[in-house]
Amino acid sequence: MNTAKIEKAYELAKEKYSALGINTQKAISGLSKIAISLHCWQGDDVGGFEKTGAELSGGGIQSTGNYPGKAKTIDQLRQDIDKALELIPGRHRLNLHACYLDNGGKFVERDQINIKHFQSWIDWARQRKIGLDFNPTFFSHSKADDGFTLSHSDKGIREFWIQHGIACRKIAEQIGKKLGYTTVTNFWVPDGYKDIPIDRKAPRERLADSLDKIFKYKINPKYNLDAVEGKLFGIGSESYVVGSHEFYMGYAATRKKLLCLDAGHFHPTEVISDKISSVLTFLDEILLHVSRPVRWDSDHVVILNDELYAISQELIRGGYLDRVHIGLDFFDASINRIAAWVIGTRSMLKSLLAALLEPITVLKQMEVKGDYTKRLALLETLKTLPFGAVWDYYCLKNDVLQETDWMQEVQKYELKVLNNRI
Repeated sequence: MNTAKIEKAYELAKEKYSALGINTQKAISGLSKIAISLHCWQGDDVGGFEKTGAELSGGGIQSTGNYPGKAKTIDQLRQDIDKALELIPGRHRLNLHACYLDNGGKFVERDQINIKHFQSWIDWARQRKIGLDFNPTFFSHSKADDGFTLSHSDKGIREFWIQHGIACRKIAEQIGKKLGYTTVTNFWVPDGYKDIPIDRKAPRERLADSLDKIFKYKINPKYNLDAVEGKLFGIGSESYVVGSHEFYMGYAATRKKLLCLDAGHFHPTEVISDKISSVLTFLDEILLHVSRPVRWDSDHVVILNDELYAISQELIRGGYLDRVHIGLDFFDASINRIAAWVIGTRSMLKSLLAALLEPITVLKQMEVKGDYTKRLALLETLKTLPFGAVWDYYCLKNDVLQETDWMQEVQKYELKVLNNRI
């Protein structure tokens, strides 16, 4: 599709939306200000670079599939991320796990990492004028193989992970200072039992105490914000997860931390779109990990489905954009990993654009008046408006390939780059 056709289609769409009092240019401008945090771990199946050829162990993490071309070095991963960012409209962020450190080929234990191990990532981000987010890595380690870290009954093991958490917050603070963008550091702790425990209380008391010790170190929120992430269950912790949603709800509220809501960390009948307004009634800010669960916390690539629309509608309708940090969290090794990033991020952006193209004031007025018939009719009308033409125009103005073209670019990259890694 050429430029003239895209612009013509957009003008027709603009006219249709305008008839309902919707300003498409305002929606496009609003979307351009939203940064999505892409997750580095999609590019190498959550492997990291602590050790050459390191494989995952423990902690409820599993990436399935063996699609060729996985990034095996930091340079390869950055090259792949660059290609993905090239195909996504707007300026976004990168979310790093601690195990993606640049140690120069020399193993560094997790309680000993520091800012120098991430300086090359900072340099990379600075060149692209983007921010970085961060995560301690409480999995894939011998001291996590029995399923416990910060809530471990062994004080020595707890202390090791406490020091790792402290080190990560110090690193995140420096990243924020050096880049001039606030870093969001998310704490996900996979601790739990495969079968039914006798004592549910003590591990949670130990986890709270360990987190308190980590967060005792004061950091300027201008440079770093801390988030805590709950979970229903994981691989190896099917019966009991120490850091449940209720645990972290209480912890975030009492310790003034961000609560991370992950789309795949609840019962299959629960959705995080319904939780956003509830938690933001009591918390200042939250972090979203947008994923796509299929039967369990399987972290499928995000697609433009009903729940994704609902998440974005809650963010826009509630006026929450300045209180919510949006990140993606999935890892599919069965398909082209760059395409996974592009599909997921573009889907997230499309859902946000669709939400920005709603006549929210009018809909709220109908609701207040009790005119639910008109409310339903208008919502149904919006579904058939030419939203795709507005999205195509947004891609055009961001000099990014259209929906019909970007996959061809990924295929060229696969032939030229990824296939040479086999």
